[in-house]
Amino acid sequence: MGKAKYMINFQKFLNSLKIALSGLKTALKTEENFRIQALIGFIVIILMFVLGVSVLERSILILVVFVVLSLELINSQIEKFLDLIQPVLHPKVKIIKDLSAAAVLISVFGAIIIGILIFFPHFFK
Repeated sequence: MGKAKYMINFQKFLNSLKIALSGLKTALKTEENFRIQALIGFIVIILMFVLGVSVLERSILILVVFVVLSLELINSQIEKFLDLIQPVLHPKVKIIKDLSAAAVLISVFGAIIIGILIFFPHFFK
């Protein structure tokens, strides 16, 4: 018999990883908001260790950082796609872009609230 149907193709996986890393590199080069949010995320991760937050708090903070960054990437993807298919800003395209940006904004507000709830008590130990 041939290869098993469910064998893992590591070459395909490595190629997918290479593509994803290329996308991340592109985002870091071209997306200012992503760079700002990545920098803030990096600062949050440093603060986690400096302030000695618990493992649960660290897990929550890391999750929140990655949610914000992921939503920013999705927002950028939506904007680039819409710019490609509709170069002249149509009112419906504007609504889609605004909604996409609002999703990022809501995640940022949530991240700020979570950050305050977790970090605030550690500043007054």
